Amino acid sequence: MIFIDTGAFLGRYLTADQFHARAVAGWTRLAKEGERCCTSNFVLDETLTLLARRANYAFAADRGRAIRNSKALEILRPSEKIEGEALDLFEKFADQRVSFTDCVSFALMRERRVKRAFAFDEHFARAGFALWP
Repeated sequence: MIFIDTGAFLGRYLTADQFHARAVAGWTRLAKEGERCCTSNFVLDETLTLLARRANYAFAADRGRAIRNSKALEILRPSEKIEGEALDLFEKFADQRVSFTDCVSFALMRERRVKRAFAFDEHFARAGFALWP
């Protein structure tokens, strides 16, 4: 299983994104390999907000619907316990200016024993996860 971070979505959908080519190659590889994927509702929130600002709201809403309807992607939602763990991580990684969304991702990944993140964010590697691809 691979956790999909905001950067992988932005790179896929925005041709001007600095990671566009790498993201498209990664998504193509995921499709070929049939890899199971997950993300979080926090990542979806962040992704749609940024897509709306960088493209437009209709584009973002269309991408959001496609993501929500995907059979290959599970959207995880944190429990209160996971949100508490994320707060602890948020404090722990304060010197690195890690977002709360990333901390929720880390806590969810630990809970689900997901070891790889389709991300371009070094914070995942610093938190002990393998960046993919």
